[in-house]
Amino acid sequence: MNRNLNEILSKYWGYDEFRPMQREIIESVLAGRDTLALMPTGGGKSITYQLPALASEGLCIVITPLIALMKDQVDRLRAKHISAVAIHSGLTDRQIDILLDNCVYGDVRFLYLAPERLTSETFRLRVQRMNVTLLAVDEAHCISQWGYDFRPSYLRIAELRRLLPDVPVLALTASATPQVADDIMVRLGFVEKNILRSTFVRPNLSYSVRHVDDKNEQLMRVVNNVEGSGIVYVRLREAAEKVAEYLREQGISASYYHGGLPHAERSIRQDEWLSGKTRIMVATTAFGMGIDKPDVRFVVHYSMCDSLESYYQEAGRAGRDGKRSYAVLLVSPDDDKRIVRRFEAEFPKMEVVKGVYEKICSYLQVAIGDGAQCSFIFNIHDFCAREHLYIGTVKSAITLLSHNGYMSLAEERENPARLMFCVSRDDLYKVRIEGGRDDAVLRAVLRLYNGVFTEFRAIDEMEISAASGRSAFEVREALKTLWRAHIIRYIPANTSPMIYLDEERLPVDDLYIAPETYAKRKALMLERFENMLSYAANESECRSVVLDRYFGGGESVECGACDVCLSKRKRSRSGLSLAETIRNRVSEDELTVKDLISSLGCNPEEAIGAVRCMLESGELRMSSEGVLQILGKK
Repeated sequence: MNRNLNEILSKYWGYDEFRPMQREIIESVLAGRDTLALMPTGGGKSITYQLPALASEGLCIVITPLIALMKDQVDRLRAKHISAVAIHSGLTDRQIDILLDNCVYGDVRFLYLAPERLTSETFRLRVQRMNVTLLAVDEAHCISQWGYDFRPSYLRIAELRRLLPDVPVLALTASATPQVADDIMVRLGFVEKNILRSTFVRPNLSYSVRHVDDKNEQLMRVVNNVEGSGIVYVRLREAAEKVAEYLREQGISASYYHGGLPHAERSIRQDEWLSGKTRIMVATTAFGMGIDKPDVRFVVHYSMCDSLESYYQEAGRAGRDGKRSYAVLLVSPDDDKRIVRRFEAEFPKMEVVKGVYEKICSYLQVAIGDGAQCSFIFNIHDFCAREHLYIGTVKSAITLLSHNGYMSLAEERENPARLMFCVSRDDLYKVRIEGGRDDAVLRAVLRLYNGVFTEFRAIDEMEISAASGRSAFEVREALKTLWRAHIIRYIPANTSPMIYLDEERLPVDDLYIAPETYAKRKALMLERFENMLSYAANESECRSVVLDRYFGGGESVECGACDVCLSKRKRSRSGLSLAETIRNRVSEDELTVKDLISSLGCNPEEAIGAVRCMLESGELRMSSEGVLQILGKK
């Protein structure tokens, strides 16, 4: 088996040996055990499910919320001549049918899909006929209600496990605390607890916290002293634009990225940064998920994160190629007050949560008693602007509503064109006769798609074009004409977030938010804020050790590369140069530490560091009166 695994690794990836914990995870999966793998960002997670799938016969289903990652992984596998497909919201029902049939009858080895697809009847019927040998769940922390990025759609994975009771599951995450890890295994129905954990220490990544009054000045120090590409994370859109503009004014190639940009514009900017045409991307947290750029030399957090989970993931986008890279957190004197205010804004009171629910339903034009199991395009930024609401408050309210089974917000995704008839079949016949229209497009729609009189259906305009003999442009124009004539409701293809209503809209007085859910969510969010503040304030413990312990690590070795470790080393070197002077002073007179420092006339921190080193090594001792003495001298 070992030789076989090494042969597959060499054949498809060109590596001679595995990274830490990869082999152990792969062997656990091949033994048929449910496995939770905790691996740092850039630790080689994809190999841990791709390789065992290739070592077995059958299909591996990979669940991930990131369309960009799906497409990237499928392209990489196909480049290795491995059959892989991805199913997401950018496909029509017919395209999905074909891909699922290929998974049942063809030689597809990997099926990537978003968790929202799991409840589709089409998928549920087909999956039981597939020869599935492994179920891989990426970003597994999303299934825990107590994780920092809970997504209700992940709870549907438990239903898939019931359909495939003998198929082992490999859950993968780069950011799960011990509590979240236990919750993941419960939610996924692990037969037995089985966690394989790689160290979260990144030896090549130097963490630093800079307490500054002028963040721009410190940012320029990083940019000028570290060669290569970088990411600067900010919290607000306006800040992304301003910081990028400032960098350009300093002669630095920089661009910005946030959710307010059109999809095409974001793709262009992302590609320019990936190719190296743009050196620095200033971005909100919308940037980076699913992007694989190994040579990012630095990540600067211009604004403090809400949690160590998000900080670790974002900082971990630096140095994936194993070369020395830097993660710098900039902190200004009033940042702690800002983060406290942000916590208060992002954890709304119960009446605010209910108000957000009511406003969203009105914004979506959903009447009381309607909307159950429906999805709606939802521009959260437009909504917040109209209602004069802070986006953090709205997102937190939706999270609480999702915990209680009312609605959930799906990340931005590609949506195919959709349509539904506003008239009955009989009325449609009259319209066609009386209007004397060229109805080739209508005939093609009716021939190709079922259910269009009762619900919105995804359509493929190119498919309609081929069936009707009209160009794609003519098809779109015909559909718009039918839309304006109130014959159909037509939504062109678009890229946008979606709101899913799990239940019909209720009167706001009937809305029930479980007090225990509310209280626990608030306590966990407060704990995350406090841990982030504590990390920023820490000046005595290795930052890699702090992060590794937070994610459940044991006894970690100091990295020697973070700002705290470098400061300790500097103090140690200073202690050696001051030792003789201190020894002479203490020999000459009876001095307390305070007296000694005053008499030395050097940097107080260096002097204290030197005295501490000499006390620890036994060169000095301190009497009960606080007087320093040379060891062996009374």
